[in-house]
Amino acid sequence: MSHWTQNVKVVGKTTANPINTYIMFGQIKMVITVVLIAGLAGAGMYVMKLRSDNAILKANQQKLEIAITEQTKVLKQQKKDFTAILESNKKLNVLINTFKKDLQDLDKRFTKKNRDIGKLAIDRTKVIERIINKGGVNAARCIELASGAEHTEAELKATKKSEINPECPSLANPSYTHYE
Repeated sequence: MSHWTQNVKVVGKTTANPINTYIMFGQIKMVITVVLIAGLAGAGMYVMKLRSDNAILKANQQKLEIAITEQTKVLKQQKKDFTAILESNKKLNVLINTFKKDLQDLDKRFTKKNRDIGKLAIDRTKVIERIINKGGVNAARCIELASGAEHTEAELKATKKSEINPECPSLANPSYTHYE
């Protein structure tokens, strides 16, 4: 027997009785309604998830833009610092070359005419002591100037050999021009 029809036996005849179509179409309508409701609920959940994801993405984008702005500032500051360091290195190299020249001049003075400082110190103690003490004072002033001390007015105006600091003339006396 079929599921849609029912065979009923009447004496001597068999007739087909249809199943109540109202119940059948009612069940189909209910199934379709449940599927539609489930689909709408699923679509609503999906839209809510998309909105949530969109909000998260917007927040992440704002954080990223802030980070990019901060990194740009840091890079600009690093470029400024790098330029300042290069300038300082140039100044330092000039100062080092000046000190090398002064050291060579000192070396020439001590090794002039095969001097033996030890022998001279024994023979002429007072004179050597005075020269070394004066040289020590001059060298201490050179160290002060190299450490950032200000020049005195006399040091800035010194142009004669008798007025300068002979231990570091280029540092102590910028107005002095050395003639050989």
